[in-house]
Parts: sequence; C-alpha cells; structure tokens
Amino acid sequence: MSALRLIIGLGNPGAEYALQRHNAGYWFVDALAQGEAARFAREPKLHGEATRIAMAGQDLRLFKPTGFMNASGRPVVAALNFWKIAPEECLVAHDDLDLAPGTVRLKFDGGHGGQNGLRDIIGQLGHGRFHRLRIGIGHPGLRDQVTPWVLGRPSRVDEEAMLDAIARALQVLPLAVAGEFNEAMKRLHTAESRDSGLGTRDSG
Repeated sequence: MSALRLIIGLGNPGAEYALQRHNAGYWFVDALAQGEAARFAREPKLHGEATRIAMAGQDLRLFKPTGFMNASGRPVVAALNFWKIAPEECLVAHDDLDLAPGTVRLKFDGGHGGQNGLRDIIGQLGHGRFHRLRIGIGHPGLRDQVTPWVLGRPSRVDEEAMLDAIARALQVLPLAVAGEFNEAMKRLHTAESRDSGLGTRDSG
C-alpha cells in the first residue's frame, strides 16, 4: 500500500469538548505532535489546524478539522486537495463505539459504522478508500444513550485504557506511515494481546 502523507484526527473543537470520548481522534494527533515537538497552527482556508513532522522518511502532515464532528468532510477534502494528497495516502483517527476502551485497530476502506465524522467524509469523497485508526470508547448498551455517552468524559479506568491504546498505536505508526500496514496491524494486535487488562471498563 501507499505510504502515508496525512494523518487526520477527528473531534469537536473547544475546551468543553476536549476530554470527551468523541475527541479520541484529536487525542491521537495531539499526542503524536507532542511527541515530535510539533505545534498546530490554524489554517483558516482549510477550516482546521495543521502541522508537519518527519516520520519513516516521509514528510507527514497532521490535521485537525475545527468544525464540528458531523461536518468533518469539507475540511478533510479541502486539505487533501490543497496538499495534493490522495485519500489512499491518508489516515483518519476516530473514536469507535464498537471497540472496547483499550482496543485500537487499523483498517482500510469500508463504511462509517455510524461515526458521524466518517459519514460526512465518505459523503464528501463519494467513497471510503482511506485508512482509519479506530480507537475504542465502548458502547453504553442502549441506542438512546449513545449521544450522551460519546459526548461524555470517560471514567478514569476507561481514559487510561484509551491512552494506553493510543500509545500502542503510536509505536507502530512508523510502519503504517512507510506503507507496511499488514506488519503494523500484526504488531498492534500482538501488543494488545499481551496486555491482559484490556477490555475492562466501568461505567462512565
């Protein structure tokens, strides 16, 4: 597969949303930038914030749309067009209800799975042929509880599990950036299997 040139983190802007489960994609790109001593700057024309790092021999851009989650598509398409990056060279990090806290998965292509940011990106692109980093936040159990769940702050145990998952993803990211996705996925799964504490969560 192609090497990565762009990593996008999905979330909602503003301090009031910063610690919510729905902002797990922001957590990931913020942790990545911090580890590389990079700082985000506003890109008004792209409706987002961006920075650049070098990884695995690649010039890699990091981007956070600064509209709300359900309007992620427009800034993502604007960034792809402005930097002349193909969707296949892009990784979108996002929260995932179908995975337990502490679980993280790499995936290419597919549907949106009910994630509103992905839904809008796929709608704007007309396809889902981009890479995803799925960061588990767990499911509240009932459909009518989903909105307050994703817009709520995780419990201490869940938050620690999510941060551990992000740390594991960062460890294999250079492989994904270099285009070695199968190896990155294998190592991510192996690292998760070694941690017997994963998959346990308490109530939010």
